[in-house]
Amino acid sequence: MAAIVLFDGECNFCDASVQFIIARDPLGYFHFAALQSEIGEELQKKHQIPANFDGVLVIENNTVYHSSDAALYICKHLKGMWKVFYIFKIVPKTFRNALYKIFANNRYKWFGKKDSCMIPSPEVRNRFL
Repeated sequence: MAAIVLFDGECNFCDASVQFIIARDPLGYFHFAALQSEIGEELQKKHQIPANFDGVLVIENNTVYHSSDAALYICKHLKGMWKVFYIFKIVPKTFRNALYKIFANNRYKWFGKKDSCMIPSPEVRNRFL
């Protein structure tokens, strides 16, 4: 069963992160949906995720990972040395999420915002819901 990454489709950093994940996930473990998409909104409702949630989410087998847990979960499943970052799971969650929140709250200022979601290339279109 593939895991679903819900991301902000208007965020330049989030778009780059999705491309980063795709390049390091050759087996296609992760599938993607923008939070602003119809399927993204349906998944938010199904899993009782607040509409104003501001961050990345990973859904696998009806388990929802959010914020720093989602980022670390993604690292754990990537090809290469990225798995090493999963060691940060030992850092207290409140501290990790505080750092994550600072980054999430400033991502538009630091990286910019798109007017619309990206259109995936034909090679990876089947990984987008």
